[in-house]
Amino acid sequence: MSKPRWSLVTVMVVVLVAFGVAPPALADTPVTDPIPQDPVVSGLGIQLEEFAALPKSETTPPTTDDRLKRWARINYLGQVPDHSGRLFVPDLNGKLYLLEDGKPREYLDVGGTFAPDFYSGQGLGSGFGFVAFDPGFAWNGRFYTVHTEGGAGLQKPTDLPPQPGTTVHGVITEWTASDPAAKTFSGTHREVLRLGFYARSHGIQQIDFNPTARQGSPEHGLLYVTVGDGGRGVTSTEPQDLGTPYGKILRIDPRGTNGPSGRYGIPARNPFTGKPGARGEIYAYGMRDPHRFSWDPAAGDRMFLGHIGEHDIEAVYEVRAGDNLGWSEREGPFVFDRDDRCNLYPLPADDEKYGYTYPVAAYDHNAPPDFPCNRDSGHAISGGFVYRGHAVPELRGKYVFADLVNGRVFYTEAAEMRRGRPMAAVHELMIYDKSGNRVTTAELAGDARVDLRFGVDARGELYALSKANGKVWKVTGARQFASCDAGADRVTNTMGARNWAPVTPSKWRFPGDAVVLAEAGEARPGPRRPFEYAVLTKGPEFASARIDARVRLDTPVEITNRDVIIVFGYRSDTEFYYAHLSTDNKIYPHNGIFLVHNADRLRLDDQWDPVRSKGASPAITDANWHQVRVTHCAGSGEIAVYVDGSKSPLMTAVDKTLGSGRVGFGSFDNIGSLRELKITGEAVR
Repeated sequence: MSKPRWSLVTVMVVVLVAFGVAPPALADTPVTDPIPQDPVVSGLGIQLEEFAALPKSETTPPTTDDRLKRWARINYLGQVPDHSGRLFVPDLNGKLYLLEDGKPREYLDVGGTFAPDFYSGQGLGSGFGFVAFDPGFAWNGRFYTVHTEGGAGLQKPTDLPPQPGTTVHGVITEWTASDPAAKTFSGTHREVLRLGFYARSHGIQQIDFNPTARQGSPEHGLLYVTVGDGGRGVTSTEPQDLGTPYGKILRIDPRGTNGPSGRYGIPARNPFTGKPGARGEIYAYGMRDPHRFSWDPAAGDRMFLGHIGEHDIEAVYEVRAGDNLGWSEREGPFVFDRDDRCNLYPLPADDEKYGYTYPVAAYDHNAPPDFPCNRDSGHAISGGFVYRGHAVPELRGKYVFADLVNGRVFYTEAAEMRRGRPMAAVHELMIYDKSGNRVTTAELAGDARVDLRFGVDARGELYALSKANGKVWKVTGARQFASCDAGADRVTNTMGARNWAPVTPSKWRFPGDAVVLAEAGEARPGPRRPFEYAVLTKGPEFASARIDARVRLDTPVEITNRDVIIVFGYRSDTEFYYAHLSTDNKIYPHNGIFLVHNADRLRLDDQWDPVRSKGASPAITDANWHQVRVTHCAGSGEIAVYVDGSKSPLMTAVDKTLGSGRVGFGSFDNIGSLRELKITGEAVR
């Protein structure tokens, strides 16, 4: 038998499906949903406890951009490397704060030092963007900042060729404290690097030292600098041009002298050092807005970068020396066409020859269908950290990051983020406050635009920061959603007809090993609710309960809106909860958690997106038996639905309307079967 012939296109289809991205259509056909798999609700939540509140600050000059009107534009937290325990927080509006026991103290006014040229009034990243302390700060007093300048600052020469039409400069400064242990800065400063940017966005983002580099190693003391494309990537190939620093990660020696100005050095081990026509400062290239990067100290010192996309893709990359992330030819694992900013396109069959590096994890924007494609969709990744602390063992080995705009918090498993392999699944973390109440970061920040960032201390413990209210929270613990002790009361052996009370008995069959809804139900007077169901009368009513069963949809699979329901908290024909298990997830009544409370059924689950008219992934799509678990925690109101033994819930909701009731099974206008029903919980006596 001859071996099968695999075309390159066929191989690409297999690889892209494995990567969790849309399989390629024709090369000139837009990809309508680049990453069909939405972030998975993990069922794991982190507990945030307020740690500090920073002083209110204002932009320079006063801004007219509502996105910049924040309480304090704090964007990072780290720990001073001097064993003092002091944490540092920069504010884009100009000041550097040190935190001692959660109390902020102004350490340095960067904005005031460079006034009147200091500029933070336009551009989401303009101002005092970042600070990096030299690993030897405790004895040499050195640290580095990056800030934005306008005005007369634009007359100063740049170290590398500026972008055409320069409107702002990004400046890296070295500071030397005369007393590193002092509570406020006193000392000297000098300019290290100055770049000229076309726009007031996508400038210099993070600067940092590799904390895993040991003293004496070639990596020790080298400063990494993420440089955005200055807003030019949508119209030019500049991020692909190795002759410019824009759209790159640079690696420089801030104490060296062999750079063009003599104020910094170019490491001999950089990948493009000595290459004709290339800037030796470049470590990696092909980037739009490289936001935040960090190293995983426990797994080969891998460097992870959160990269903010243009049209649709927010991505995490594992970055190595010489990598080309593809922008502006690629956005994530898709073709970006500069003549069509409204769409992404499939990779070409010969993509391998270009040598692009693709994400190890990503999510897409999922903007409404009628959303203008040239507008900001309100999504941007905030790169995070692989958690290697000890206070929250449930997070160990997880790369925790966020969408900085809406404040949704995600994680991926670091062990699954591997180059050249399928992208790691993205899971969404739930958020709990100090008292254990489930909240959102928007509620904690008091604003729908959260402007969320992450920081980490020397022990690897995580912190979250919001510009909206200038607060810092520490991640102090983790909780599993709907993890209540349901109770020890049990009901089993439930399949007999005598144990059930159907709405319409003639529509049901009880063969002894199953409960079968054999005929479709019909709409009944009263509020909109499931048409036909049977209530289990055996055993007591339950408050908290765990319901385990196997279910099957008996309506033919070609009918897309088929469903069955698991009833719980049943008190009467117009008072109960139900989990709707459907093949369809595109309309309000399907595939969700609902409450009937003397009114039309109300959808409760977190997964429903009314803008996109889309819910959780379809629960059941075939004619097979499936294991279903519904957990209801009466005290907290938490409800979780699991299918086929998944560790992650398919649907989640919180509601305390009905604290107890009975269990049932049914459908709207379909047929189905149930067997092996077991209930474990807290009986109401």
